[in-house]
Amino acid sequence: MKVTTIICSFNPKKDILTRAINALKAQTLSFDDWELILVDNSSSPAISSWLDLAWHPHSKIIVEQKLGLSHARLFGVENALSDLIVFVDDDNVLDANYLEEAFRFHQQHPEVGCFGGKSIPEFETQPPDWFFETGINLGCQNYGNDLHISNYKTLGHQINQYPEKAPIGTGMVILKSAFLGYLEKVQNNAERIALGRRGTSLTSGEDNDIVLTLINNGYEIAYLPALKITHLIPQNRYSLNYLKKMAYESNRSWVKVLAIHGINPWKKIHPISLPLRKLKAYLKVKPWKGELNVVNYQAALGKFKGQSEI
Repeated sequence: MKVTTIICSFNPKKDILTRAINALKAQTLSFDDWELILVDNSSSPAISSWLDLAWHPHSKIIVEQKLGLSHARLFGVENALSDLIVFVDDDNVLDANYLEEAFRFHQQHPEVGCFGGKSIPEFETQPPDWFFETGINLGCQNYGNDLHISNYKTLGHQINQYPEKAPIGTGMVILKSAFLGYLEKVQNNAERIALGRRGTSLTSGEDNDIVLTLINNGYEIAYLPALKITHLIPQNRYSLNYLKKMAYESNRSWVKVLAIHGINPWKKIHPISLPLRKLKAYLKVKPWKGELNVVNYQAALGKFKGQSEI
């Protein structure tokens, strides 16, 4: 088995997951060369009650009762036959050559422990103009058409800032051995396990933690523009309420991830100072002026919360 594709899913929208599955059906890599594992993270109704994977000869749906992306990913990896893992979200539509290109790159660069490519948004409706000024990428990235491999060998795999063009969770390709090495570092650390998504939580620091851990474990990381995903984004994900939560949780977890790896530019603050800091931010950011200000205010609150927890 050359590649294992793992989809972790919790209460997915049927039409969106169906598009993701149809894209996997169209992969140029022969079905004999890759397997498909769908991890149902305790959905209701169970995904197996309505989704049929019989079209793929090496596929299965397995259930992880413990809620959380970390638990679902681990269960999927434990059941994987290949040492090359492709994490596919249930709203990701892979280009037809995605798996083939991923395997080809792995053969050429076995020292790269984790890599990703372009994730292009397909919005259900046109987002409001202010959304594009929030800086929230909703799991999308496009770093251009040049291959970028981050080499830290000369630095002893120690870094002082988050690496440029680092892979994100959308379509992340990772060595099974590298992922298990990451899990050795975090499996008994409740704080780091909590960085991943859980149910409807929007905490989003796990992928950053994976990247930094792999670098410190001696792996290279890369951006491979030949890999392309269309990321299906429903309208509710660029609603004001969703973006407020995303801004808060992503900034909170970002501070904590950087602190864990000793590259945090922000100092710890005492929880008792939070009310005053919130007031100052309120007066500075002026959330009453509009939606963008509201989101920026929540980002500031999330950053403060993260600083109080490190």
